[in-house]
Amino acid sequence: MQVRKAVIPVAGLGTRFLPATKVIPKEMLTVVDRPTIQYIVEEVVASGIKEVVLVTASGKSAIEDHFDYSFELETFLSQKGKLDLLKEVRHISRLIEVVSVRQKEPLGLGHAVKVTEPVIGDEAFVVVLGDDLVESEVPCVFQMLKVFERVKEAVVAVQQVPANEIHRYGIVEGEEVEKGVYRVERLIEKPEPGTVRSNLAVIGRYVLRPEIYGCLDRTLPGVGGEIQLTDALDILRRDRELYAYEFQGRRFDAGDKFGYLQATVNYALDHPELGGIFKRYLMDLVKGLDA
Repeated sequence: MQVRKAVIPVAGLGTRFLPATKVIPKEMLTVVDRPTIQYIVEEVVASGIKEVVLVTASGKSAIEDHFDYSFELETFLSQKGKLDLLKEVRHISRLIEVVSVRQKEPLGLGHAVKVTEPVIGDEAFVVVLGDDLVESEVPCVFQMLKVFERVKEAVVAVQQVPANEIHRYGIVEGEEVEKGVYRVERLIEKPEPGTVRSNLAVIGRYVLRPEIYGCLDRTLPGVGGEIQLTDALDILRRDRELYAYEFQGRRFDAGDKFGYLQATVNYALDHPELGGIFKRYLMDLVKGLDA
């Protein structure tokens, strides 16, 4: 089953970043020199997927505009001879084909995925959250697609988290069937301390089969009164096998202020133009603090 489409839910209000996100979508906050959503889309494209379904809400049009053609801007840059910037702007508008679907109520990630059913139909698809940035040599989505090709079943990305953070995530319990790949035996959304025997946390990458839509129909509101994708996946694994993949790379929760700062520092250090000078700045800063 070929995977041709990616779903990116971007309908959230971004309350953890208020007041910055009062008008600007949180996905448009920049990490170094590009918005977080562009990193996500570039990962998807680098994994061989060209069609993106954005699950949006009121006030999110800036995201769609970012990936659209801008005649005025391109004409201005061309006339001014700013060819490097023109190349970058054209690169953005040619990255993907975008379809937008409205999530009219904030009823959770499961609900956000459910509203894409008329667009996705009976295809397998990827879900990538706009908050989660993964820095890796091989794109995280591409790694997951390779696992999906082998197991032919839904795959969720997981990482090990400290015990004191387990309550913040959906947690996977299961049997390791090959290095880094687990057959899921249980999924628990934001478990109470001491109620699980695993520290494998689900992060914002999923490869799903179309059967997930039927499972979402059977999913009752869970934590926070929302339709949780984790709960739907737990229903799915009772009907057919479900796998978790411990991906290679470093993940940053850019929807959290501290995670956003971590992402900014790490991506800045890797930046081809800014990396060297920024590293020297940080070293001088640390020396000043130690003095």
